[in-house]
Amino acid sequence: MQFDPMRPIWLQVMNAIETEIVTGARAPGEKLPGGRELAVNFGINPNTAARVYQELEKAGLCETRRGMGTFVTEDAERITSLRTELARQALQEYLQKVESLGLSREDAARIILELEEK
Repeated sequence: MQFDPMRPIWLQVMNAIETEIVTGARAPGEKLPGGRELAVNFGINPNTAARVYQELEKAGLCETRRGMGTFVTEDAERITSLRTELARQALQEYLQKVESLGLSREDAARIILELEEK
């Protein structure tokens, strides 16, 4: 993974795992890699990996089971809510970019519809 130096690494790794969860690449109830394994997989410090899991747990996206590891939440409603939240964020970023180019939201909608037709 190529890290953006302008954003905290733990947040970038957390966002990558969130994306895996909402796209189904990580199934509800699936065991996540251990902290050390996560650190090796992403080339990050083990303390950073621990922070990723702490933040994912705070967000209700995973749970740690003592002696067993960390697992993706089985709360389908929470996963759906996150998917909607991420979609809204992506659309907001898109609209800000389009508006910075001097186009209206109507122009943006037209462009989306044109792309769908291709």
